[in-house]
Amino acid sequence: MSAATRTAPAPAAAGEGTPGPVPRRVRAPRWLDLRLVLGVLLVLGSVLLGARVVTAADATVPVWSVAGDLAAGTVLGPEDLVAVDVRLGDAAGAYLSTGTDPAGRTLARAVRAGELLPRTALEEPRELVQVALPVQAGYVPPGLARGQVVDVYGVTDPAGTTTGEGVVLVVRAAPVQAVSGRTDGVLSTATTTVQVVVSVPAAQAPGVLGSIGGRPLVVVAHS
Repeated sequence: MSAATRTAPAPAAAGEGTPGPVPRRVRAPRWLDLRLVLGVLLVLGSVLLGARVVTAADATVPVWSVAGDLAAGTVLGPEDLVAVDVRLGDAAGAYLSTGTDPAGRTLARAVRAGELLPRTALEEPRELVQVALPVQAGYVPPGLARGQVVDVYGVTDPAGTTTGEGVVLVVRAAPVQAVSGRTDGVLSTATTTVQVVVSVPAAQAPGVLGSIGGRPLVVVAHS
C-alpha cells in the first residue's frame, strides 16, 4: 500500500446513532418567588380594604332623637328621648350618644320631633324653678302640651279686657313643663282648674307669684 493511501473511518456500529442534546433537569417552582409574594399581598390588601369600606358604610351608632316638639328652656325628661341607630360617619361626635343620659338638662334652643339631639342644643343647668299656675280650663288653649312656649296673663278687671287695661303680664315666653288636671270627657267644664307648670328663672319667681294675686289667669300659646 502506498504512502498516499488514506485509511477510511470505520463505519459506526449497528445500533449506534448520533449523540443528541443532553436533557436539562426541570427545577421545581419556587413558591417564595418575590413577585409572587408581592402579588398575593396586593390581592389580600385590596380585599381587606374593600371589606373595611363596606363595613364602615354599614356602621351605625346609637344616638338620642327627640320624641316631640320642645321649646328652648324645656328640661328634658326620659319621655322626651328616643334611641335610634343612624349612620353619621364623621359627624357622629356632634350628636348625643345613648351612652350619655341628658335627662334633667335644659334645652338651649327649640328642637323638632324626630330631630337628632345635637350637643349644642344642651346648655348647663340654669337656676330655674318650676311654678304651677292654676288656670281655668276655658282659658287654656286646646291641646296645650309639654314643650310649648306660653305667655300667661292675669285678669285684673274683666270689664277692661277689651281695651287691655284690665290685663297684666304674669309670665313671658315660658316653656311648659307639664299640664295636668284637664279632662276631655263629658264631665269636663270651663271652670275645671288646670295646672300649668312653667319654668322661670329663680330670681323672677317671687314677682310671678306676686303678679297672680288670686287673679284669673289666661294662657296664650306661641305658635
